[in-house]
Amino acid sequence: MQDSNTQAIVPWDETGHLEVLTFDLGDETFALEAVLVREILDLLPETRVPGAAPLVHSVVNFRGKIIPIADLRQAFAMAPAEATTLDSRIVVIEIALGDEPLQIGIRTDKVHEVATLAEAASEEPPAVGMRWRRQFVRTLVRRDDGVVVLPDLHAIFAAHLGDAALAAAA
Repeated sequence: MQDSNTQAIVPWDETGHLEVLTFDLGDETFALEAVLVREILDLLPETRVPGAAPLVHSVVNFRGKIIPIADLRQAFAMAPAEATTLDSRIVVIEIALGDEPLQIGIRTDKVHEVATLAEAASEEPPAVGMRWRRQFVRTLVRRDDGVVVLPDLHAIFAAHLGDAALAAAA
């Protein structure tokens, strides 16, 4: 399922495992490769960027660095968060977009834990019956407490920001 546009995706290790940070968006549990995570922040005041894409329409100032904030709810056509809670966080990741690494914050409803997912429990997203764009999902992983969605960040950012914007951002 991976294509040439997914160079930042971390592969399963030689034993078929992948360490991830799990978090909630609405009623869904998502995961990001743990090696991409740089910080987990409490919510900070956001500055809206006029004319920016809805996926990344604001920035925060963290330790003197401007970090764009992505709302994956946009990519997955989820209803906007009704309100932030005490559990809401920003997960700052570093991902290669273009030729250089870019730090970007991902707004979450609740961060859970660093967990190890098993490739043996993973499946490609089904061709029918999904409410999300299939190319935005790297894989679905079954766990005792439900299904974890591992998003394809490169596909999401390329589709919502465009390749030219990705090159300029890097």
